[in-house]
Amino acid sequence: MWVGTSGWQYRDWRGVLYPAQVPQRLWLEEYARRFATVENNSAFYRLPATETFAGWRERTPEGFVMTVKASRYLTHIRRLREPSEPVARLMGRAVEGLGDRLGPVLVQLPPGFRADVDALDACLRCFPRGVRVAVELRHASWREERHALRAVLERHDSPLCWADRLSRPVTPLWRTASWGYVRLHEGAARPWPRHGRQALRAWAERIADAYADRDDVFVYFNNDPGAAAVLDAVHFARSAAAAGRTTTPVPASVP
Repeated sequence: MWVGTSGWQYRDWRGVLYPAQVPQRLWLEEYARRFATVENNSAFYRLPATETFAGWRERTPEGFVMTVKASRYLTHIRRLREPSEPVARLMGRAVEGLGDRLGPVLVQLPPGFRADVDALDACLRCFPRGVRVAVELRHASWREERHALRAVLERHDSPLCWADRLSRPVTPLWRTASWGYVRLHEGAARPWPRHGRQALRAWAERIADAYADRDDVFVYFNNDPGAAAVLDAVHFARSAAAAGRTTTPVPASVP
């Protein structure tokens, strides 16, 4: 399992992940020294230039993997209509800039986006062969298109992103690809938005039940306030190890 967080630029992580003496401009280097992967959400809000992607590549070590969240222009503004140009622009910049650091691409659709399997299929067809694309669907109507949806995702080897709220799954736990993608948004433990140890064990066991240890599964913690994501990632990795699964490095210890 590839274990990391959704983003790295959080000021309240100072003193937990980032030593006080490390300046903010070096936080990515410090993050990459402790984790092997990160989900880059900034690309969703504003697509970075090729040079920005290249700068992130230069600042991270060989073997580091950066997942990129697709631009909201594609998913929230265009709502997957005429996807070829925004996909090509994203891929052109990310592939050229990140090179071998580029991991999967996350396509997250808006909560109000009702099921449109044909539009999703057309979008996935635009991605270059060999690029891994995970899909996070949030409107309940997608469940009603189960058979057609699963067929499209399986054809593109695209996992349906598993996600949670208050430590409970809010997406179907379907396996639709040779690899997996999990986003843990909010736990139910205190202090908010931490995940409790039992919830983390349950998620580790769900993943272990669905995927073999040799399968790539990307697990990102998106509950960033109060460094909850960092702390939960560390404890999740321990739960995954107890379930017999190998994870990428996480910080050896956190407060």
